Amino acid sequence: MNYCLVVNGPVYGTQTSRSAYLFANALIEKGHTLKGVFFYQDGVNNGSALTVPANDEFDLVAAWQSLAQKHNVRLETCVAAALRRGIVSEAEQQLHQLSNSNLAQGFEQTGLGSLAESLLTQDRVVQF
Repeated sequence: MNYCLVVNGPVYGTQTSRSAYLFANALIEKGHTLKGVFFYQDGVNNGSALTVPANDEFDLVAAWQSLAQKHNVRLETCVAAALRRGIVSEAEQQLHQLSNSNLAQGFEQTGLGSLAESLLTQDRVVQF
């Protein structure tokens, strides 16, 4: 089956994002296809290039990046939710004439239309 995940929880502070990551790996191990992960609300913080966990903590941003690269999974952050939380792509940096961008490599900023498309085209959408 083809899956899409929606992650609303922050990168750290709750178990939500880590649970979504573990679920994503389990899907792939069972032979399912994970087309994409849509990060919404506080979940957009998973796409920050400025997240620096302690040396003895799991680096969830790097884990998402590795999963996406290894299994061809799209990592999308909602552009409106991301901008409100200070997660800015290079394109948005230029558009809003900001001094920096901080969207992690491998993530892209999209609108809710991308999520709507996944809702219509994937076999299952699971929200965390």
